[in-house]
Amino acid sequence: MPPLDAKAKIALELNGEPVEVAFAPHKTLLEVLREDLGLTGTKHGCELGECGTCAVLVDARPVLSCLVLGLACAGRRVKTVEGMAEGGRLHPLQDAFAELGAAQCGYCTPAFLLAAGALLAENRRPTRDQIKQALAGNLCRCTGYIKIYEAVELAAARMRGEKAQPARETLYGYP
Repeated sequence: MPPLDAKAKIALELNGEPVEVAFAPHKTLLEVLREDLGLTGTKHGCELGECGTCAVLVDARPVLSCLVLGLACAGRRVKTVEGMAEGGRLHPLQDAFAELGAAQCGYCTPAFLLAAGALLAENRRPTRDQIKQALAGNLCRCTGYIKIYEAVELAAARMRGEKAQPARETLYGYP
C-alpha cells in the first residue's frame, strides 16, 4: 500500500505551455489547478457539478473541473481563464464582458468566459439561442444573463472583424 502522502506526477499542456505537476492522486482537477498550480481563476462552487463555476477547457471542450480527477488530465490540453489573454491583450470576450458590465461579482465569470470561448471557436456566428444553450451549465446569482449574452454577441461580431459597438443603454426603452 502506498504511503498516505504519496504524490502522483503528470505532464499536461496548461494554457499553451508544457507543465509537470505532482499532487495527491485523489485530487480533482479543480484542486490541482488552485492548490498545486496556483491558478485561482477557476472557482470552487458547489463541487457537485451543478453550478458550472469550476468550468475549464480540456482539449478545447468545457468540463467541470470539480468532477474530473487531476490524473485524468495527463497528456491533455487544459485551459483556464488565466490562459485567455494573448500577447498582453485581453481576449475579445474579456473586453466585451468588462465593457458591458456582464460580470457583477465576477465569481462565475471565468467559467462563462471559457464556455463562451469554446462556443465561438466552433461557431463564429451563434444565435442567441445557441449562446443560451452553450452557457446553460453556468449559473450566475447576480445577473439576469442578458448582459452576458450581449457580451458574447459583441465579442463574436468583433472576432469576425466587424466594427461592433455595444447597444446604447436605454431606460425603459427610451434612448
